[in-house]
Amino acid sequence: MKYLICSMVLVSSLSSHIIFNFNKNSSISNWIVVDDVVMGGKSNGNFQLNKDGKGVFSGKISLDNNGGFSSVRYGFNKLNIEKFKSIVLKIKGDGKNYQFRIKNKSSDYASYITSFSSSGEWQEIEIPLNSMYPSFRGRKLDEPNFFHKSIEEVTFLIANKKNEEFIILIDKIELR
Repeated sequence: MKYLICSMVLVSSLSSHIIFNFNKNSSISNWIVVDDVVMGGKSNGNFQLNKDGKGVFSGKISLDNNGGFSSVRYGFNKLNIEKFKSIVLKIKGDGKNYQFRIKNKSSDYASYITSFSSSGEWQEIEIPLNSMYPSFRGRKLDEPNFFHKSIEEVTFLIANKKNEEFIILIDKIELR
């Protein structure tokens, strides 16, 4: 029985990989906020750790000057994802809709995206990698869904085409 438990733990640890696990000691220096101000908009996003060590992405979306989005992205060294089928987000949102995006290479112009609704409670959202479709500047591209063997960037984005305040807490991003 002792060997069975050890084997189960080993198999379990091989079937997932943490991309980022927030805690009180997390360094968020590689998390970058990108708002619509890069295109003349006036939205304002912020990213920080709260007292419990969760990542907090919050701010205000403004449609002024053709604006309307805020995002926070995390770039990292190339991560082989061949043995994984999905990304799991553990988040607590404000009831609003968000996008989660990945990039095969951080230098790629297109992202692979999916939308999700937050419930206002802690939730675990599982996103099949092959369901993420390519998009650039809000337009779906006529290319295949995600099929790559690695990723270098993840992003949370809000763009609901309305003036609104937002807040989403992030606990963990994991491959399964």
